[in-house]
Amino acid sequence: MTGDGTRPSVEARGISKAFGGVAALDAVDFEVRWSEVHALVGENGAGKTTLCNILAGIYRADAGQVLVDGAERDFRSPAHAIDAGIGMVHQHFRLVEPMTVAENIHLGWPETPGVVSQRALVDRTEQFMGEMGLHVDPTARIWQLSVGEQQRVEILRVLARGARVLILDEPTAVLTAKEADDLFRVIRELAASGLSIIFITHKLREVLAVSDRLTVLRQGVREITRPTEGATASEIARLMTGEERVLDVEHRTVTGQAALELKGVSALNDRGIEALHDLDLTVRSGEILGIAGVSGNGQSELAEVICALRPLQSGSITLDGADLASLSVRAVTDIGVGHIPEDRIGMGMVLSAPVKDNAVLHNYWTEEFSQGLTLDRQGVINFAKQLVETARVQTRSVFSTAGQMSGGNQQRLVARREALAADRLLVAAHPTRGLDVNAAQEVRSTLIDKRDSGCAVLLISDDLDEVLLMGDRIAVMYEGRIMGVFDSADADREHIGLLMGGHSAVEAAS
Repeated sequence: MTGDGTRPSVEARGISKAFGGVAALDAVDFEVRWSEVHALVGENGAGKTTLCNILAGIYRADAGQVLVDGAERDFRSPAHAIDAGIGMVHQHFRLVEPMTVAENIHLGWPETPGVVSQRALVDRTEQFMGEMGLHVDPTARIWQLSVGEQQRVEILRVLARGARVLILDEPTAVLTAKEADDLFRVIRELAASGLSIIFITHKLREVLAVSDRLTVLRQGVREITRPTEGATASEIARLMTGEERVLDVEHRTVTGQAALELKGVSALNDRGIEALHDLDLTVRSGEILGIAGVSGNGQSELAEVICALRPLQSGSITLDGADLASLSVRAVTDIGVGHIPEDRIGMGMVLSAPVKDNAVLHNYWTEEFSQGLTLDRQGVINFAKQLVETARVQTRSVFSTAGQMSGGNQQRLVARREALAADRLLVAAHPTRGLDVNAAQEVRSTLIDKRDSGCAVLLISDDLDEVLLMGDRIAVMYEGRIMGVFDSADADREHIGLLMGGHSAVEAAS
């Protein structure tokens, strides 16, 4: 039963937590009231997720207390936390990939019958999705879904378990603008019904749009808690980072022959359904071509066919006239193609391996590091240290495992590593997803530097603001087809939005 809206639903008092002697939280006080949306903001590594992991029973604090509705609690597992009404939707998914959406949502759902048919599971799931306003194909298996669709399943799963305090860790990082607006509507409705929402985000406009109060963490210390009303994005950015940085992108008009050229490309997705339909696309050296589109419209498959991770059904892909489609992944890398993958955890890194090994994942076999069957281990270490320094990656040591770094630092490492490999083409799929203000600026600066050095850059992002900011030209994708290509100077947000929704160029112009 929820409280009266004035006292805290959850309260953290003097919470401290250290990992390997490094303080992640230092005597942090934090409280959330019933019926409010409370934004928790800060740079990557500021302690936001660590604090929420303590509230959700994943970590135990070294010092301090956690109170739920005024009563002190000692959570020893996430199950204890969910029993107390606290559920967390994680930035990195915790779904059972071989199972269907309906099966995942019913796992742990108190109302799940002991004996039930698949049809009944699907019907119950569709009904629940309708109530929540979030929709995914309930019969699809998790591994067949886009990253954005998987995130929606995570949100639905926690809501189904009866969470009264809902912690959302970067929930819009994988959602389009429309999907984010739909989520904001659900969040407001949940808060209006008496629930508490803790909203972790790096997107300052989302803080201003959806939260009632905000708390800023910086280097494990609480900087401020204040009402959102009257706050500005620049004020919050200064509190988060101690500085105010603005990225100025000068767009280019590049003419001449294409570096990357796709003609009549068709390819299947993981469910055996055609995801790319007779697609034509060109990217020129020295330009950023931004791909705009709603998640799940073939963007993932586009990046994968270019990087030899997915076979073509028909068509051709060439780079400077050379056939890419017939090459292996290693061969594509060797000719100067870098790939910042959509899923940095599943495809971009080996979390259990040291940072130094992750630094050379795509070039350990080259003469720089390999001598026959042996590695130049000191050369690997020196390269990793230099990569960490130039990418401003925060890690205890290059010998620490990659999984010990925050998500933002993992992405910094992957982005810089792939940029170094990209002499001719860089394919960047959602490169700033989940990053704070400074980290996103650094990754975007890396893309601009590659463009300015003469590299062709293909930027795939479901953040339309990012595509408009970064793209010298912009292509719109819908259901595996290119709906239109525009120079940056001619790009109109409303027109592009209509094309993203499936309207033809004629309809969008009328």
